[in-house]
Amino acid sequence: MLTTAQIDEFWQNGFLTVEDAVTPAQLSALNGDIGQWVEESRAHSEPFGPPTLDGRPRFDMGAEHSAEKPALRRVNNPSDISEAYMDVIRNAATVDMIGDLIGPNVKFHHCKINLKLPGSDTTVAYHQDFLFTPHTNDDVITALLMLDDVTEENGCLRVVPGSHKGPLYSLFDGSRFAGAVSAEDEAALLARSVPVTGKAGSVCLMHTRLAHGSAPNDSERSRGLYIGVYSAADAFPIARNPMPSPNEGTIIRGEKARAARLTEALIEIPEQPKSASFFTVQGQDSAAD
Repeated sequence: MLTTAQIDEFWQNGFLTVEDAVTPAQLSALNGDIGQWVEESRAHSEPFGPPTLDGRPRFDMGAEHSAEKPALRRVNNPSDISEAYMDVIRNAATVDMIGDLIGPNVKFHHCKINLKLPGSDTTVAYHQDFLFTPHTNDDVITALLMLDDVTEENGCLRVVPGSHKGPLYSLFDGSRFAGAVSAEDEAALLARSVPVTGKAGSVCLMHTRLAHGSAPNDSERSRGLYIGVYSAADAFPIARNPMPSPNEGTIIRGEKARAARLTEALIEIPEQPKSASFFTVQGQDSAAD
C-alpha cells in the first residue's frame, strides 16, 4: 500500500498522511452513525450510552453541551456498537498501510472518535500516546482517519516531527496524573509543531511516541477523527487498556505472536481514567446536570 518513500518519511518524521484511506461508502457509513449519535446527544445532559467494558459511559460531551448546540466530543470504542466502525478497523486500507510499517502481523488495541463540533471548546493538550498505552516495544501506530475536511481553522492535529526519536515526556504533574506534558514542555513542543490537514477520507499514521496536540474548533465546520490504535503482534501492553474492548488483542492481519519482543525503556505507568474520557483527566469538564 505504501511506497518506499512514504515508509521512509514515516520513520523520519514519525507520521505520514495518506489520502483515500477508506472508500466513499465506508466514509459515508461512518458519518451516518456520527450524525445519529450527535442527534441522540441532544436529549442528554451528561455522558451517556451503552457502557464500555469497564462500565463507563460510551458518549462524552463537553461542559458547553446543550440540546441547541451539542458538544459531543468522544465516542469510546465505537467498533463495539457499530458495524461500519468495525468494518473500517478490520478491512480499511489503513490496516495494510500499518502492516507495511511494522510488519505483517498486526493487532488491534482500541479505537475512539474525537469530535469537535462547530464552536467546540475541546482542546487536546500535548502528550505522547505511548504513555497512555505503554507496550513491551513501541511498534504501535495510531491511525487518525479524517471524517471531515480537516483544516487549521477547525482544530486540526498538530504534531512535532521527529519527536518519536526523542525522550518520553512525563504525563504527571507532581503525584497527579495529568495526561499532558508540563506547560514548559508544551510551549517548546508547540513551537516545533506543524499542522496535519487533509481531505475527508485521509489518514494520518502516527508513531505512538510522537508528541502532538490540537486547538479548539474556531470554524462552523465539524472536525471528526476516527482513531484506531494498532500494534505489532509481538508488542504486549504493560498497563491496563484505558479504553478496554472485547476486541482488544484481536489479530487483524497475519498471525499472533508466541513471545513478547522487549525494548529497553524507563516508562511511567499511567493511571486509568474513571470518567467518560481523557479530556477530564486533562482538566476539561464533561457536561453535567
